[in-house]
Amino acid sequence: MLSILLQALPTTLPAMSPDTRFVAGWGTLSLVNAGLAQAKQRSGLLWWAFSLVLGPIARFLVVVLPRVDRVPPQRS
Repeated sequence: MLSILLQALPTTLPAMSPDTRFVAGWGTLSLVNAGLAQAKQRSGLLWWAFSLVLGPIARFLVVVLPRVDRVPPQRS
């Protein structure tokens, strides 16, 4: 029975179009940039949005900009 199921499966996977690969790569780049931004105490959501528009330029900015030191507000 297993051999019948295996014969019914396609032998090759459908190829991705170049447009699909571009979108997948750009989306992955934006998620990685958001993670890098969060590691530097910056807004991941904001940098994710920047990365969707700016792509590799946003990656350069995330890497070059210094880490943000957030000071918690003092209670009086």
